[in-house]
Amino acid sequence: MPIQEGDFIRLNYTGYSNGVLFDTTVEQKAREAGVFEEDGDYAPKVICVGKQQIIIGLDEAIIGKEAGFEETLDIPPEKAFGEHEQELIRSYDKKSFSKKPEIGMRVTIPDEGTGFVVNTIGNRVIVDFNHPLAGRTLTYSYRIEGIVESATEKVAGLIRMYTGFDMETTLEGSTAIVKLPPGIYYTGKIWYNMKPFVTQSIFDNIGEIEEIRYIENYSRTKTGSEE
Repeated sequence: MPIQEGDFIRLNYTGYSNGVLFDTTVEQKAREAGVFEEDGDYAPKVICVGKQQIIIGLDEAIIGKEAGFEETLDIPPEKAFGEHEQELIRSYDKKSFSKKPEIGMRVTIPDEGTGFVVNTIGNRVIVDFNHPLAGRTLTYSYRIEGIVESATEKVAGLIRMYTGFDMETTLEGSTAIVKLPPGIYYTGKIWYNMKPFVTQSIFDNIGEIEEIRYIENYSRTKTGSEE
């Protein structure tokens, strides 16, 4: 059956810019390109088609295809990371940086966003706020590994996509029970900041879910005297 907007799928993909791999869900591809990372996330992504959870050009290409379909296609800038905009290249005084700026350094400017230092001229620092791949035509190879029917897999997939966390998910009627990893609130602000967005995304995209319960359990660590 052709895939439609709103369907959930498992998707493997690899992205190239000028022949150089910059992103992949396939471990073998990463190893072959010499960019394998031990803590890399190499597994099919669970996505909701048509919701721009991946770049637009790839999202659009999937619609109408079927499970098992694979192809390689070129995606123009306007359907990838956008055109390179000159107005997003800005100049700042070196004194406004707490650390000596160097070309290639990632910097965050309050009320402006995050960009990369692309040049230093005298006492001025040039920062580019465009996405590093803006203005480039990208090549993607992808394979639709399967259709996701399980509500629990859909929930877990959305959580993993937006936060990077794997969370055990079960279903009781129309209620999703999500077990949070111990100490998740101490791992940084990712979950704290993304929880409202993840929750709304689940309700928007998974019609069978009417309630979500986030469960956080801790167990007392036994001391020598308690054993």
